[in-house]
Amino acid sequence: MWLPLILLAGRAQAALDIVITGGIDSARPVAVIPFQWTGGGAMPQDLAEVIANDLRNSGMFRPLDRNALPQQVAKAEQLTPVAWSGRQVEAVVLGTIEPAGGDQYRISFELADVVNPSGMQLLESRSATVPAAQLRQYAHRISDIVFEKLTGTKGAFLTRIAYVTVQHGAQYPYQMMISDYDGFNEQVLLRSREPLMSPSWSPDGRKLAYVSFENKKAEIVVQDIYSQQRQVVSSQPGINGAPQWSPDGSRLALVLSRDGQPEIYVLDLASKQLTRVTQNRTIDTEPAWSPDGNALYFASERGGRPQIYRVELGSGATRRITYDGDTNLGPSITSDGKSLVLVSRSQGQYRIARQELDSGHMQVLTETQLDESPSPAPNGTMIIYSTTYQGRQVLGLVSMDGRFKARLPARSGDVRAPAWSPFLN
Repeated sequence: MWLPLILLAGRAQAALDIVITGGIDSARPVAVIPFQWTGGGAMPQDLAEVIANDLRNSGMFRPLDRNALPQQVAKAEQLTPVAWSGRQVEAVVLGTIEPAGGDQYRISFELADVVNPSGMQLLESRSATVPAAQLRQYAHRISDIVFEKLTGTKGAFLTRIAYVTVQHGAQYPYQMMISDYDGFNEQVLLRSREPLMSPSWSPDGRKLAYVSFENKKAEIVVQDIYSQQRQVVSSQPGINGAPQWSPDGSRLALVLSRDGQPEIYVLDLASKQLTRVTQNRTIDTEPAWSPDGNALYFASERGGRPQIYRVELGSGATRRITYDGDTNLGPSITSDGKSLVLVSRSQGQYRIARQELDSGHMQVLTETQLDESPSPAPNGTMIIYSTTYQGRQVLGLVSMDGRFKARLPARSGDVRAPAWSPFLN
């Protein structure tokens, strides 16, 4: 079954504004010098501002204020290490932007170590010709390169997020959105009079699976972000919920109540074959794939209160994973397979937590209100989630160690059900 689509154009500005609420003071000091503009008129994009914001938003770095920069130069060879020695800055990003004709620009940047005992050391140097429409994206690319060079971990600034906004009283209250990770370039994929829920990215970042009530019942829809083609892939009697793509993109784990209680199933997208995974008299829900695609984590009430379990596909062997807290819900597994990210309820408070799968140690990461729907970044450094702030649902960010925290409030309405995309570059 195919569904009609209402699509709106994207906006260049940020509809979600990142407000850092904690953890930046202990981050590593770096400097991003404003890029030198060699053309006439205004610079087409402040690349340095985007890069500095990316590094700050990662929770790992604290870029110096522009007014505190001891030098503003365009080449690493012009840096004077002694000028930076009192700033405790470990690295400097700098560069140039010049017109290249035909609405294109030549971008050159360098990353320099200014605390090396033997003097300034060049860590990276690159140039590229970039169309005007892609300048902001290229700034994110620079941030990814700098982040990986300084941490050894792949950067995730070129990723996107999907989420649902709710504008109560509007003609189409529910909107499925995607944006850059920082809230810029927001696009409305779908507007609906009926609820939209649970977006999930395909591993190649081209499609979203989500729950739609457009036909007055719960159905699971797969939508191609680029062609806008949509297809209903599950419209069983009762619940059709919580779709999650398998790591190879060939299957969806989902929740169906076709046989009574909500249970976990796997849908092969090519053959449309359904395989039931769990069989229990209580609710089994919220499936999440192991990185190798051989097991599912899920929330179940089979022990009384909801806890997280793991089931092996094929054998059906099931074991309980979580024991701390009154209730544990909403599992996601980090891409390295080492940590379980979840919602943990203790003393009436719902918080985002991380549990090490080897040791079983659980750490509560947030102190916000009614936290839910955690989704880890593909590099495993951050978690985006839904929370409540001043009576509205907003998005929150927290680092995997719980130190850095930020909030992404929308200008109006509620924002819920965030999903972080895979790497897109």
